[in-house]
Amino acid sequence: MTPDLITPPAALLIWGLAGYLLGSIPFGIVLARVFGLGDLRSIGSGNIGATNVLRTGNKTAAALTLVLDGAKGAAAVLIARALAGEDAVQLAGLMAFLGHCFPVWLRFKGGKGVATFLGLLLAYAFPLGLAACATWLATALILRISSLSALVAAAMAPIWALLLGRADATLMLIVLAVLVFIRHRPNIQRLLAGQEPKIGKK
Repeated sequence: MTPDLITPPAALLIWGLAGYLLGSIPFGIVLARVFGLGDLRSIGSGNIGATNVLRTGNKTAAALTLVLDGAKGAAAVLIARALAGEDAVQLAGLMAFLGHCFPVWLRFKGGKGVATFLGLLLAYAFPLGLAACATWLATALILRISSLSALVAAAMAPIWALLLGRADATLMLIVLAVLVFIRHRPNIQRLLAGQEPKIGKK
């Protein structure tokens, strides 16, 4: 199939489901058990992402969680692009993000989706993903707050899309940014209260 081929509605549903199932793999929980760190949901914030894995003190497990959570978002995009059209690519990426945030295996109580968001964006349009990652990294290096870095990167992503000539991604990125902000509501409250922990703090 060519990238511009319009995918039929039934096929879109299949790609959406495939993206969701890929995104729903809880690598943080799996790696925490492999490394003998216990149930990640009872540690720190209870989140299943890399930031909470880092609170266990195991940097290797945290790094692997970050990479794998990003990779599942990238995989959803790349597989859909290889086998279907661009409509399926955006849907698969979005559903991978939702799968991470609301995995059926964990009673829909998942992570906040930042690594998956960045991973799918790198696969969708590498320069755009690189700009979002650089935004996250710069904010993290300066302010040392993971949640704020995620919020800034998500908010800037649609702007980067326009600046880099990828207006086709703008709507998807606005939806993803809104979802990132919704998933970070407790963090936003703590940020406003000056109580959000810094990166690496247990």
